[in-house]
Amino acid sequence: MNVVLVIVGIVLLLVGLVGAIVPGIAGPPFSFLGLLAASFVKGIDYSTEFLIVMGVIGGVVFALDYVVPSWGTKRFGGSKAGVRGSMIGLILSLLLAFVFPVGFVVVLLGPFVGAYVGEKLVGTPDHKAWKAAFGSFVGFLLGTGLKTIYACACIFFVIRDLIKTI
Repeated sequence: MNVVLVIVGIVLLLVGLVGAIVPGIAGPPFSFLGLLAASFVKGIDYSTEFLIVMGVIGGVVFALDYVVPSWGTKRFGGSKAGVRGSMIGLILSLLLAFVFPVGFVVVLLGPFVGAYVGEKLVGTPDHKAWKAAFGSFVGFLLGTGLKTIYACACIFFVIRDLIKTI
């Protein structure tokens, strides 16, 4: 049973790490499930408080990934139209990612293009629209970074504790 749990946990952690980088895969939930699977391995004893904290952090990181591109748009001077465009671009790009063979690029550009189009629709000058679009891109990268850090932290805890059990 332990071997199965270890394999399941490691697979979930790896899917979580891939999902932190590849859009369309919910990385933080997979990372947390990998941590949770490891918690049932004999010799690994995560406290309930630790699992709750890691679950909450994972949930926050997962939610932030959908909010941060809009925040970046606004932070870089985008209007409400740019923020809405960024969100619409993200949603459309997630849907299109399954159609195009280079889905990662589509999702990467979706919030950027959406923010730019949103700004242009309300008559924002080009330089401000590009700045808002760049803010959306920065927000996307920030969200990806947060997911990657969370996935690596989960992997660290599991690997550390697996080594201790050997």
